[in-house]
Amino acid sequence: MTINEIQEKVNAFLTEELEINPDLIMPEARLKEDMGVDSLEIVDVIVFVDEAFGFKMKPEDFKQLATYGQFCDFIAQKVG
Repeated sequence: MTINEIQEKVNAFLTEELEINPDLIMPEARLKEDMGVDSLEIVDVIVFVDEAFGFKMKPEDFKQLATYGQFCDFIAQKVG
């Protein structure tokens, strides 16, 4: 899976499920501060990653990822 395919899936989830404005989705955008992902939505993100990419993400993994770009890169590393 390419980084573009990962970004497409992540973008669709963020805009459709978390209702994040697509204009905010940029590599340097901070997940919490800029995009407004709160602690309750983190659970949704973790479930999404499991269902869409086939691996279990831990809450502590998510805490280490500050930006959208880091989040997509993390997924890319896991799915190889």
